[in-house]
Amino acid sequence: MDTTNNSAHQSQLGKVSSYQTSYDASLLFPISRAEKRQELGLISATGETKTLPFFGMDFWNAYEVSWLNLRGKPQIAIASIFAPADSPNIIESKSFKLYLNSFNQTRLSDPQALHALLQTDLSVGFGKDVQVTLYAPDQFHQLGFQSFDGLLLDRLDIEIDAYHPDPNYLSADTSQSAVHEKLVSHLLKSNCLVTGQPDWASVQIEYLGAPIEHEGLLRYLIGFREHNEFHEQCVERIFVDILKHCKPQKLSVYARYTRRGGLDINPWRSNFTTGQMPKNQRLARQ
Repeated sequence: MDTTNNSAHQSQLGKVSSYQTSYDASLLFPISRAEKRQELGLISATGETKTLPFFGMDFWNAYEVSWLNLRGKPQIAIASIFAPADSPNIIESKSFKLYLNSFNQTRLSDPQALHALLQTDLSVGFGKDVQVTLYAPDQFHQLGFQSFDGLLLDRLDIEIDAYHPDPNYLSADTSQSAVHEKLVSHLLKSNCLVTGQPDWASVQIEYLGAPIEHEGLLRYLIGFREHNEFHEQCVERIFVDILKHCKPQKLSVYARYTRRGGLDINPWRSNFTTGQMPKNQRLARQ
């Protein structure tokens, strides 16, 4: 799918939208990852893609999925979608919601028919095959909760007067031996790139390398409080800034954002080549 001319400001974000209740795949609005990755130095000024310093996944969870069976009876499910970080596009979240709502009065033979449509349409939108799992009501108990393990940065009693991300706060003590550490904050807040609406998240940072200075890292994360970017872009910015300024040997950044419009988006970026993909389980605020 050609997303060259798609920009976030051309999407339905911040606009009055009529909800279609019959299936319409054209409602999905992909946006290329390239522009923001060029801003982060991950793509050259000429548009040439460099080797990404990470791999990863965007975990989407859709809690308001409904359609009709062939007799007109409403059906419900929760959908989890795993989109690879090296897919060329993201999908603007309001368009994702409008697309899902287009199934509300659509009759389908069974959940497998819905799964097939989601798998096909979302793979086209992201520009790469995605994994879709549907959970029926009798499977909802499988979707447990988790807590991020790691040292809580929020315990630090620091004074803050800057609310835009400043990577100069980031540093590591290279005179010390390398450590393997997990650090957690629940104070990550960014804002929608288009509407400015707040996006709330918890973030877990795992690294192997010289000890990262904790107060500076917390100041940096709180600095996103008035920053306008999509979830995926914020996580990639955090990853790139820590990698550049702290130079860890290995690094993972995993953020879980609270849901909006029945959707949550949870980006994970890592270069721990021997590590496992994290669990896609809700935190308490989700």
